Amino acid sequence: MHNGGRRSTLCPNCRKLVSTDESSCPHCGLSHPGSVFKNNFWTRGAFSGEDFVRNIIYVNAGMFILSILMNPASMGLSMNPFAFLSPDNRSLLLLGASGTIPIDHFHRWWTLLSANYLHGGILHILFNMIAIKQIAPLVFREYGGYRLIVIYTLSGVGGYVVSYFAGVPFTIGASAALCGLIGSALYYGKSRGGYYGQMVYKQVGGWVIGIFVFGLLFPGINNWAHGGGLLFGVLLGVLMGYQDTKRENLYHKALAGVCALSTVGVLTWAVLSSLYILLVA
Repeated sequence: MHNGGRRSTLCPNCRKLVSTDESSCPHCGLSHPGSVFKNNFWTRGAFSGEDFVRNIIYVNAGMFILSILMNPASMGLSMNPFAFLSPDNRSLLLLGASGTIPIDHFHRWWTLLSANYLHGGILHILFNMIAIKQIAPLVFREYGGYRLIVIYTLSGVGGYVVSYFAGVPFTIGASAALCGLIGSALYYGKSRGGYYGQMVYKQVGGWVIGIFVFGLLFPGINNWAHGGGLLFGVLLGVLMGYQDTKRENLYHKALAGVCALSTVGVLTWAVLSSLYILLVA
């Protein structure tokens, strides 16, 4: 059917089909939904659920490989599965491990963010990435892509803040951010209620129990970061709401942009400063 030259696009706010020359979205009221300033790469959603998981896995894998290549002689090729393919502490420190030692002795506050992308062994990173692959799509579906980025980033930072004040000297891993996703899903299930909400709550509650039992049984697990990440995930879920109660808006998009740019900036600094120290110092 000929439409007289009118073109259609998806509203960047409610994701429903609208004409590009509409003065406001007839579904959600967003002004000029066809504007190039509102309908671009970022406002359309730089990350879908699958994109987010894939990008997180790529970044973590890249940082893990780099941490090993910085000192391949100390990879921990032993019979201990938890020490197999393990980067040494110096490499992890240079790349942004967090804790009281990096922060108090070297004033590296930015490690509260970078530590979320470092891992101490192959099993460590595999467990976290598998768990994120299972939990992140649920959070994306119920909160949206922008809030997913915010929850993941700020929960990770919040978990390591709690860990720092608890006096943990040296710590890494994506599990604080992972627990933030779990916390937000836990809040969603409890808040939404009904059969679906109860199902989500029980399923995610099983993850909480499993993670903390694992933390009690195995030494070296940072339960402070886990608990802090979980708490921040619940808090962010309460403050930002989920799709059933509040659609994503420009505030969520702006905050997600700050989180994404901060992550890129911190990790770029971590990699470049580490390479500089190795090559020049």
